[in-house]
Amino acid sequence: MELIYIPSLLKKTDRTELLEFEEFILDLETLTPVRGYLQVTHHGNYLEVKGKSETIITLTCDRCLKQYNYKLVIHPKELIWLNEVTTQKELFHIEVENSVEHLVETLSPDGYLNPREWVYEQVCLAVPPRKLCDNNCQGIQLSDMNTSSSVLDSRWAALEAIKRQLNNS
Repeated sequence: MELIYIPSLLKKTDRTELLEFEEFILDLETLTPVRGYLQVTHHGNYLEVKGKSETIITLTCDRCLKQYNYKLVIHPKELIWLNEVTTQKELFHIEVENSVEHLVETLSPDGYLNPREWVYEQVCLAVPPRKLCDNNCQGIQLSDMNTSSSVLDSRWAALEAIKRQLNNS
């Protein structure tokens, strides 16, 4: 995916560019290429970026630690405001009070949009925070050997002796 020069969108039909893609994205560990489309529309003082992306990723279950494949399908949409970048002097203030306007994505009206980076960010944000291989996953099953009172490692013998003393008193 090539960078999109934002002023060039003004010359396109409906001020819109449609990109279809199917590629592996650097630093994004996927089993299949990320495929989908991206539509970027220039609305004067903001860009509307939306699309669809899908891929298969390998996750590790939070309960049983088994790895499993997960099909990730997203339909992200974001408004990116076109605003001049703040000056270097403003960037070095130690304390800055942020208003709601500062909590949105902004790009320079004469700059570029990196579609690969945008898709990467959207896919990363869509990875589920709670990773379960199955809703009924029981987690790691402890064997009877691990719960017995016998010491398997001699380095734990002193701790086992203290434990027995506490139980006897």
